[in-house]
Amino acid sequence: MGTFSMGHWLVILAVVVLLFGAKKIPELAKGFGQGIKDFKKAIKEDDEATAVAPSEKVESKVDVTASTTVPHVDEKKSV
Repeated sequence: MGTFSMGHWLVILAVVVLLFGAKKIPELAKGFGQGIKDFKKAIKEDDEATAVAPSEKVESKVDVTASTTVPHVDEKKSV
């Protein structure tokens, strides 16, 4: 019940041809293939960039010069 038979695939193909036309299908497939190729290239470039980044030493400095003053509060107030 969950699988497609050959008849199902033929119906899907016929609907796609009717919707897009026989001329547009190769253009769509080419665009889809180019998108996948660009995606894989971007992932590869990202992996190469992250492989280089951990070897670089990152220095971080924390500025601790800020100070806060707490006002003096009298425990006993005279009335």
